[in-house]
Amino acid sequence: MLKRVVLGLVLVALIGLGLFWWLTIPSTVAAASLPARQADLTNGQTMFNAGGCSSCHAVPDQPDRLKLGGGLAIPSPFGTFYAPNISPDPSDGIGRWSETDFVTAVQKGTSPEGTHYYPVFPYASYQRAKVEDVRDIFAYLKTLAPVSGHVRDHDMPFPFNIRRTVGMWKLFFLDGKPFVPDAAHSATWNRGAYLVNGLGHCAECHSPRNLLGGIVEAQRFAGGPNPEGEGFVPNITQKELADWSAKDIGYLLETGEMPDGDTAGGAMARVIRNTSQLPAADRGAMAEYVKSLPPVEGPARPKKKAE
Repeated sequence: MLKRVVLGLVLVALIGLGLFWWLTIPSTVAAASLPARQADLTNGQTMFNAGGCSSCHAVPDQPDRLKLGGGLAIPSPFGTFYAPNISPDPSDGIGRWSETDFVTAVQKGTSPEGTHYYPVFPYASYQRAKVEDVRDIFAYLKTLAPVSGHVRDHDMPFPFNIRRTVGMWKLFFLDGKPFVPDAAHSATWNRGAYLVNGLGHCAECHSPRNLLGGIVEAQRFAGGPNPEGEGFVPNITQKELADWSAKDIGYLLETGEMPDGDTAGGAMARVIRNTSQLPAADRGAMAEYVKSLPPVEGPARPKKKAE
């Protein structure tokens, strides 16, 4: 009898492991789905700036935002991540990647080796981008200078260091759906919505997270604890920005200056180094969309300790 119980438990465990393995198979993009085309480098540069690629991947503590050797430490409740080298260096960067490898990484969160990337790489937002825009980014990246230097591994405690478990995270938070324009709004509004929700990945920082690290959709854009550990990311819905005009928002994205004369700092300062390079029309479109966000109450800020 005991032998049968043990064998039954082993069988159930094997079935469960097999189901887990099947459900967490990393998704990829088929090379045949990317027909030959002429890359648009101007668009690639615009999408690179919209995506904020240099905010994380530029080598820290140096002025060249196009030196994409990585190394930035990104703390989180799950461990510390280190942004990889995405320069065209063939040994330490992505110089040997194919276009299919790049599109798969950006939109599926899967590495060329067939493993899951952690969602600190904001592919949950990048999945909304047009494939053509992602392909143009890759073409633009190949025009930049290669940077040598291998970035250290992430510092992740058990069980978060088991990448296969990210496949379960993707089941909850990665639906593979592209951005769909809203016919009820203008072309400018839709351009802004596309940039903010897709490559701009604004909600990744400006939204609270649940216990699994996914965005709390009911409070999207309503701010929350800084994912990097210190401070509070502001609410950018009309709950907090009711007194801001679209022009104010666009000016912030260009200069970092707020209507009250204060200046954006921290991670937002890195973001503005990118958005300041966007065409004025794109900053205006993003501002129009953000200004249209309905008021949403965000999570309560922690009370300040008495001095």
